[in-house]
Amino acid sequence: QVQLVESGGGSVQAGGSLTLSCAASGSTVSTTCMGWIRQAPGKEREGVASINSGPQTTQSQTTHYTDSVKGRFTISKDYAKNILYLQMNDLNPEDTAMYYCGARRIGCSSGLPAPGDFAFWGQGTQVTVSS
Repeated sequence: QVQLVESGGGSVQAGGSLTLSCAASGSTVSTTCMGWIRQAPGKEREGVASINSGPQTTQSQTTHYTDSVKGRFTISKDYAKNILYLQMNDLNPEDTAMYYCGARRIGCSSGLPAPGDFAFWGQGTQVTVSS
């Protein structure tokens, strides 16, 4: 089992930046693939970014992003602390959503997983971008 706790959301103006964090605890083998998923009001869940890596820090990491955030968002993972990050720059109102952290045992080196493919979810953190 894995427990995921997100933090770092808030309200910013367009063009601003935020960094989301997701602290993972429990079985590290269940976090081979971790990612961020968002859901805006009235819209379906959307995969934002994913990072594929095993529990060993020497493994190379593979990242994937949805097209709308490429060049603006960066996903990363601190293995020592078992924390997932999402650095979000140049935010726009379309980025407004609840952001969730997800994890699963199966790797995701080949592409961004669908939101429903994550086995473990956090409670979410709200990001609001005003124009």
